[in-house]
Amino acid sequence: MVKFLSVGLLAVVFSAPVVAVDYMEHDGILMNHGDGHLMDMAGGMVMGQNADVLPGGCDSISETKEITVHAGHKYAEKFPGRMFAFDTQEFRFKPCTKLTVHFVNEDKIRHQWMMHGLPKYLYPKGMFHLEISGPAKISGTLILPPGDKTYLVHCDIAQHMEKGMKAQLKVGEGDGDLPSIPGVTANVVVDDYKVSLPELIATAEAEAKIAAQTPVVALAAAKSVTKTLPPQQEGFFTGMTVIGLALGLVAAPFLARKFKGMSASEIIATIFEWLALAIDRVTKLCSSLLKLILSGKNKMLPKS
Repeated sequence: MVKFLSVGLLAVVFSAPVVAVDYMEHDGILMNHGDGHLMDMAGGMVMGQNADVLPGGCDSISETKEITVHAGHKYAEKFPGRMFAFDTQEFRFKPCTKLTVHFVNEDKIRHQWMMHGLPKYLYPKGMFHLEISGPAKISGTLILPPGDKTYLVHCDIAQHMEKGMKAQLKVGEGDGDLPSIPGVTANVVVDDYKVSLPELIATAEAEAKIAAQTPVVALAAAKSVTKTLPPQQEGFFTGMTVIGLALGLVAAPFLARKFKGMSASEIIATIFEWLALAIDRVTKLCSSLLKLILSGKNKMLPKS
């Protein structure tokens, strides 16, 4: 028993360094490529670094601030439907603040902390950008412009922003709020968690069946109308019905493709839209013909 306990203890001791997450410090190995662009071979990058040049309108640095921003999957757990997030969704600073951002990535994938809308004469492409691949930390410095403005901060890796990794940075009072900032502003597209996935699938299948049966229902209705016609009109309307049925059979494949995936209400709305368009065109045609006839009658005959 003692031997088993000893072996288990040794296994835990020697496996601990392997399990622990090793955060790499990128600040000491970044190479300066000019224009505030620093990067290393391990996936670390800083773009738009500016610790010295004042933006136009700033007579001096108003204050010096440092923040540490964490990024990772675990910070999205409090936002339903989101996959990634920063630990902070809103930042506020005075105009002309010298700001150093320490960006910590806690996931084993690449993340970014990007700020847009900065003056392009000072920041290439109007952007300040921190990026790291895997668990690591990187730092960069910029000087915020003057004035009251709200800036977008996000991760631009494919769909990371849509999945929740975005925030806003307000300089001064800001100039409003940005949409769909997790925990700060409402989403542009509201998520609905009241219906379960099986219910959504069942609803979609039912609507697809209705759309697929629409030509069949129309055919049955046409037959029903034909049977209820008075005897004296039977010959005329039977011919019209045959023509209508023939056209319906020709158009059925097109209608099936057109209405595929639509709900019953969407199909009805589309049909009414087509009818309105046809009536409008017929009305315009009749109006044009009437004007043509009237203009011909109003012409003066030549004097004899």
